[in-house]
Amino acid sequence: MEHGFDATYWTQHWSQASGDGHGSHPAQAHLAREVDGLTPGTALDAGCGAGAEAIWLAERGWRVVAADIAAAPLARGAERAARAGLGDRVEWVEADLTVWEPAAEFDLVTTHYAHPAMPQLAFYERIARWVAPGGTLLIVGHLHSPGHGHHPAEASVTVADIVAGLDRTRWKVVTAEERLNDVGHAEPLRDAVVRAVRVG
Repeated sequence: MEHGFDATYWTQHWSQASGDGHGSHPAQAHLAREVDGLTPGTALDAGCGAGAEAIWLAERGWRVVAADIAAAPLARGAERAARAGLGDRVEWVEADLTVWEPAAEFDLVTTHYAHPAMPQLAFYERIARWVAPGGTLLIVGHLHSPGHGHHPAEASVTVADIVAGLDRTRWKVVTAEERLNDVGHAEPLRDAVVRAVRVG
């Protein structure tokens, strides 16, 4: 079954998820593994959901724009950030990332399992344009693998396809791996993780 992944879809998704703990999980371990050694600067969490990754970044000195198409998870994230004393370090933006344009480039652009209303790889190419020279792009997506149909095909990717979309004259690929993520999931997620630095 194909999904539109538009504002209506995600509003309904978060409405159904309210009260079940969805959105209260810790930040993805991939983020710490790939970003912990970077010098904090400006960051965009694209398709942030309830903002676990945005808050993790803010705790470590980043100034974060956390953008999502649905209002409900943004409100949850803002509440969590305020409770943690980080309200001034995260800007919560309700935006359709298929058409939204940021006012400036970022030292870090990251996305974790975001599914917009456009082809997945085209979305990654779009947000990659928002990385400043010398900045970092971190993509974590659901790995497409026959026989592991946890996610719709149009919402899953392969590492090779993500890397193929990065112009090697502009990007240095640092990480390109398939990983298992078994934290907080009944069955481990099979993830595609790509980190690249903009060199041109």
